[in-house]
Order: sequence, then structure tokens, then C-alpha cells
Amino acid sequence: MIKKCVSLFVPLLLFAATLLLPAAPPAGGALVVAGDVFKNKPIPVALKGYNGDVARVLKFDLEVMGCKIVPDKDAAYFLEGANQGTVNGILKDAAGNFGFNRRYNGGALRDQAHALSNDVIKTLTGRNGIAHTRILFKMKTGARAYEVFVADYDGHQSVALTNDKTLVESPRWAAGKEEVYYTSWMNIGGVENTTVIRHNTRTGARKVFARFKGLNTGGDLSPQGTVAMVLSRGKNPDIWVAEEKWDFLKDFEGKQLQRMCRTDAAENGPAWSPNGQWLSFATRSNGRRILVKVAARGGNMIRIPTPGAINPSDPAWSPDGKHLAFTSQTGKFFNLYVMPVAGGEPKLITAGEDPSWAANSRNIIFTRRGVNKRQLGIVDVPTKQVKIIPAITGSASQPDWQK
Repeated sequence: MIKKCVSLFVPLLLFAATLLLPAAPPAGGALVVAGDVFKNKPIPVALKGYNGDVARVLKFDLEVMGCKIVPDKDAAYFLEGANQGTVNGILKDAAGNFGFNRRYNGGALRDQAHALSNDVIKTLTGRNGIAHTRILFKMKTGARAYEVFVADYDGHQSVALTNDKTLVESPRWAAGKEEVYYTSWMNIGGVENTTVIRHNTRTGARKVFARFKGLNTGGDLSPQGTVAMVLSRGKNPDIWVAEEKWDFLKDFEGKQLQRMCRTDAAENGPAWSPNGQWLSFATRSNGRRILVKVAARGGNMIRIPTPGAINPSDPAWSPDGKHLAFTSQTGKFFNLYVMPVAGGEPKLITAGEDPSWAANSRNIIFTRRGVNKRQLGIVDVPTKQVKIIPAITGSASQPDWQK
């Protein structure tokens, strides 16, 4: 029996258990897995027997994770079942070879549908599904007010973490923890100033992590427990790091801070590599924005070439350490690119900005600018299929996927 649950701010939403039912005799043999057969093409799957919210969830999940829901005549795989009281599913390929026959109990029907989606992806591709993951983002709530929200990855069960009625930016999960970092234009003692906040999502406890004179933003935590930020300390903004246990109120002189670069430009978007050995960010050289990286122990900035993709920013490392996603800006247009960390030509993935990878190192959540608001979307990088998240109706941006 497999049980999963979520934290305080998404309370008791998932108790879904997966039970293996007696399997029908295989019609032909072992199911033919997708493997490299479809490679960078969507896997064609037909859905049969589902309706309402469950049908919508299955379609959204499977298409996000690299499938395409198609008519029976075009399908390579068939997922057949029902959602009367509980969700069940039988997976077969077009030759009738048997994959599984499972029923899901506990939790809401949509949670059971997410569990079924994950099992389909695991069976077809061998990789773990992402349908039970969570996202963090900021959303506009007033003329000059934004709040930090947490939600299921598809935007459902959205809950506000803050109620400060001020500007916020750069919300980031602390990987492996029930904590987040974000920047708030918080008023303390009658003084409004950018402030890096550490927020425990389980208890609601908040702590000022950095509030020097001038700019304080960022908050990306490395696996080794080092937090990267952009601080000006009343001067030019540079990249600084501090130990997670660092206490600003006790050490306000900043003696425990390490400066990672010293330039005349304004740096932004610090992001750790998944092994914590490198810190990447955007800076400027000869008036042009570029991406660079610095070793965690310090040292010179090393340029990350992005040929063909100008004005790069928002670097994001894939969790497997193989790829780097970033935003490229041309005038008022923003596009997402992905390139191998080892170097190579960046590939245009879709229109958007603020990329953040899912734990599967395949999907990216991002912001897309609309006429009157910003929307969150998810792209399947190999197939370039995009799903705008319809459950988030407000103007949302700067998403971060929990790892």
C-alpha cells in the first residue's frame, strides 16, 4: 500500500492508496513500453470510460508529462476504467498486451486520478510522475499588492502563505524542507525596505533573513545549506551567500556573509546547481546581459555561452544536472531556452519566462505574459507541448516547483 500526504497549507488532501487487482490474462504478452519509440514525440493514448473532473485531470496530467490524448484509431496505448465512487484503470497497448489493472482508494477522486496518471507514466516510460507535486508562486491581489501562494502543480487547492498586502518577489522552495524564501517590501518600524524572509509552511513561523539598507532579494538554498541572495548593502547589488543557520538580527554587520562577485553591474537570479558545486546568475558585460557561474568555494566568474539567445536571465538547473533553462529577452518578447550544461546550442522551447524544473528533469513551469495578466504554464521539454494552468485565474508569476 502506498500512502502520500501533504503539509499544513494543503491539509490532508491526499490519502490515495494504489491496490493491484487480480490481473486479466495478458492478450499477447508484455506491454511494449514507449522507451525511445516516440522519443521527442507525444505518446498517443486513448482514454475510455472516464468522465467529469477525473477525465479532465487525466488528460491534463498525461499531456503535461509527454502523452497526447487521441481517438482510438490513433492510439498506441489504451487507458480504460471508471470513476464511480473510486477511480480504476486498465492499461494496455494497441496489440492488447497488458500493463496493469488498478483501483485507487482514499482521498478525493482527483487525487486518485493523479495517482493513476503517475502509474501510467511510470509504466510507459520508467520515470516517476509529477502529478502529486506542488508549486510556489506570487499572485497579484491588489493595485500594489502581491501574495505568495502554494498549490498543487495543476493550480488546484491554492492557499495564500502571506497576507502582507505589499510587493513580493522571488519565492523559492528550500529543497527537501517545508520552508520557503521570498522577498517582501515589508514595513518594519515604519520603514519599508526589501527583506528576504524565511517562512516555515508547516508552522507559519517567519524570520527576517536579510534586511540590509538597499536591495535584499533572492534566497536560493544549496544542498549544503548555503543561501544565495542579491544584496546591495547600500551600494552596488552583488551576489552574496550565507549559511542557512545565519541569523541576521544577531549578526547584522554581515560578518558571516561571503561575497561571490564584485562588479559594477547589477546581478540577479542566483541559482545553485543540484550538487551545490556551482552558483549561476545573470550579470552584464560590455553593456550586455550574460549568464555566468562561480564555484561554491568562490573564485572568478565563468561565462556560460548562450549563442543565439540574447539577454539571458533566470538560470535554472535541471535536477539531474544535465540541462540549464533560462529566459531570453528580445525587446518586449520573452522566450524560454534549454541547453546542455556541458555546452552547446540553446534550443527555443516556448514563449515565456521564470523557468523552474520539475523533479523529473523533463517539465518546466514558467510565466507567460498576457494582455491584462500573467499566467502560469507547464511545458514538456522534449515534445514542447504547453499547458496553461486554468485553475489559477489571477495574475500569477515567478513559479517555483518543489523538489
